[in-house]
Amino acid sequence: MIEINNLTKFRADEKEFSTVAKIVLRGENKVLKTLSLAFVGKKEIQRLNKNFRKKDKATDVLSFSLGDGNYLGEIVICPEVVKGNAKKYGMTVRAEMMKVFVHGILHLLGYDHEKTEKEAVIMEKKQDLYLSKI
Repeated sequence: MIEINNLTKFRADEKEFSTVAKIVLRGENKVLKTLSLAFVGKKEIQRLNKNFRKKDKATDVLSFSLGDGNYLGEIVICPEVVKGNAKKYGMTVRAEMMKVFVHGILHLLGYDHEKTEKEAVIMEKKQDLYLSKI
């Protein structure tokens, strides 16, 4: 279901991430899908963001959809950026981490808030729905 590769000091609760992934995938009728989750530092996520999105800055989450059979793709999260955003938005680190994880899964499933305003609204509603179930 979920493979975690942690390249940081962030303590990832594998069971919690797996449960959240199952909630979203079940909700989207993609129960048999597997995904990878990687935690990386600021320099690495900035490098990935520059190479794949042409944005030379660190970001909180990136999604790489592969759509290959049962393998959905990979989500890359930078805990350092997530912690900064949590502080900025007045949220707990856990809440912000779950938000970006759900956000990443939705991207892997084909939702894209950057295409149109309509897509953004749909994705935000889905994200809020799944976060309310956690």
